[in-house]
Amino acid sequence: MQTVAVLSLKGGVGKTTVTLGLASAALRRGIKTLVIDLDPQGNATATLDPQPAQFGLAEVLTTPRPPVLSQAVSRSAWDEQVHVLTGNHALEELNEGPDEGTLPNLARAIAWYADPANGPRYELILLDCPPSLGRLTRSALLAATGALVVTEPTMYAVSGAQRAFAAIERTRKEHNPRLRALGVVVNKFRSRSHEHMYRIAELRESFGQLVMPVALPDRLAVQQAAGSCTPIHEWSTPGGREIALAFNLVLARMLRSSRRGRHHLEPPEADEEETSGDAERNGSANGSALQAPVRRPPANAPRRPDEPQPAKR
Repeated sequence: MQTVAVLSLKGGVGKTTVTLGLASAALRRGIKTLVIDLDPQGNATATLDPQPAQFGLAEVLTTPRPPVLSQAVSRSAWDEQVHVLTGNHALEELNEGPDEGTLPNLARAIAWYADPANGPRYELILLDCPPSLGRLTRSALLAATGALVVTEPTMYAVSGAQRAFAAIERTRKEHNPRLRALGVVVNKFRSRSHEHMYRIAELRESFGQLVMPVALPDRLAVQQAAGSCTPIHEWSTPGGREIALAFNLVLARMLRSSRRGRHHLEPPEADEEETSGDAERNGSANGSALQAPVRRPPANAPRRPDEPQPAKR
């Protein structure tokens, strides 16, 4: 079982979108998945539309005992293969102030859910973290085996990703030696935007192979599928099929990275076959078009007067 914290220290980058896209890709592959919604806004919970449960994540974090844990997880409206531990505004009070010894409670709960004797055997647990480094995100990093950083191609992307990786590394060294940095996912990418191309090149200059080789395109289908509580892989529009393929690739890369170890992120050659197969199954022949180019813009490319120079290594 792999437990992946999906995080960003900047709001509005589509962190929950990535969590749901990975859950949809996992469902397509028949992977039993538990989504834990740590964001007080509860957007992942709303889209997954689970059946009512006796308890939610707030109760689990304060009282991680079997009578609570056994009645806190419920099936999503998507499929019986996707379960949910729901979040709501009650989590806001747990995200601030002293930890009072409760930070390890999420890890205790996940260890209980990982035991097949206590319920379904999950192959993947996704932790949708709030956009801050508060108690909830720190508890997720303590419980996770891998961390995926979500960003968008803007001028704030590099600094936000740097702070996220610093938090991951600090947690790994001080508290959770199992934790691995799985990579950076660039979301809301527009291939015709010179700014976006420039920022991806800047991210790759700073983080190298940690940047996922596929960027998630900015498509209206994402909001449409979420609004209808539908997995993106069931949203049969050209935009839906395109981004579904991208999520397939990110999930495959993430799972391989987690198995191969920290910083060993180069995918094996088999990924090319999987990419081709996924493209055919999704009805898309443009899988390679989603690949963000590695090259930097020309040195004489025009820049805005207020645009900062690329970060120096």
